[in-house]
Amino acid sequence: MTTSDQPPRLGVLLPTREQAILGDFSASPLLEFARQAESLGFDSLWTGDSLTARPRLDPLVVLSAAGAATHSIQLGTAALTPALRHPLIGANMVSSLDHVCGGRLIMGLGSGFPVPETEAEFTAVGASFAGRAGRLDEIAALWRTAWGDDRADTFNGRYWQAEQLDRLPRPPRPGGPPLWLAGSDTARVLDRVARLYDGWLPFLPSAQAYGSAWQRLESLRAEAGRPEGAVVPGFYATITVGPDEAGAKAELEHYIEHYYGRTLEQMSTIQAYAWGTAEHCADWLAGYVRAGARHIVIRIGSLRPEPQLQEIAEVVLPAVRAVTA
Repeated sequence: MTTSDQPPRLGVLLPTREQAILGDFSASPLLEFARQAESLGFDSLWTGDSLTARPRLDPLVVLSAAGAATHSIQLGTAALTPALRHPLIGANMVSSLDHVCGGRLIMGLGSGFPVPETEAEFTAVGASFAGRAGRLDEIAALWRTAWGDDRADTFNGRYWQAEQLDRLPRPPRPGGPPLWLAGSDTARVLDRVARLYDGWLPFLPSAQAYGSAWQRLESLRAEAGRPEGAVVPGFYATITVGPDEAGAKAELEHYIEHYYGRTLEQMSTIQAYAWGTAEHCADWLAGYVRAGARHIVIRIGSLRPEPQLQEIAEVVLPAVRAVTA
């Protein structure tokens, strides 16, 4: 099956950051959210990662609990910053998590958002912010070496050297869980995805920009000698559903100011946002599906997203699945 023939899939982000903003780190509401998302028919469940820049519960711990609380829904990070953990510890944790959740894991990876708060976060754990993209690619290569069927016991990279990789637990799937790159549409990002990753998870502000970038990425993938379908075209979007446009936009603006300390107008230049009725949000997402997106990750733009979950499942989910490219 070619990528364009694959049915669209829709996932939702667990509100770990939203809880932290409200000063609540309870696990039980997150697990109830996970169970509800699965029962409502969402294809996947995701969580973000940050230590000090945008604090929240650790994503690997949260997904371990969510994996035990659910049965079939896919679980993913959107996105994990591997540089915040030693790569050997990361390799072991990810492999362990994929065992816990029965091989349902997708690892969306990021090199770090280019803002001062993220640079300070890297400094806090002794990680280098400079050259972070190359360091991420090397961590991914180290993980795959540790997870391979015929894995070597050593890894000698530019930034990392490791021994006894063959002693680490093997993941439940050959080669480990798929690794997606969360990034933009720059030439460098598209080249890295085309050569090195199993999926692409951007948050481009327009469907037109997404479609152009996906076509370029597919050309690069073919030039790299990888088969069609080797890269999953993902998409990360924030939507706020409400009965009227003005009210939904006000809720989203409140959310963004608390989440990033920036305005919706500022963030809309680099990220994808929609607000209004569920039908409007579904139509907006459909444009990305027609542009090539096949696995959409929705972040609900509200500090209390639970009330919107069912309406999104009832309206947005079937509408997106019904779109043909």
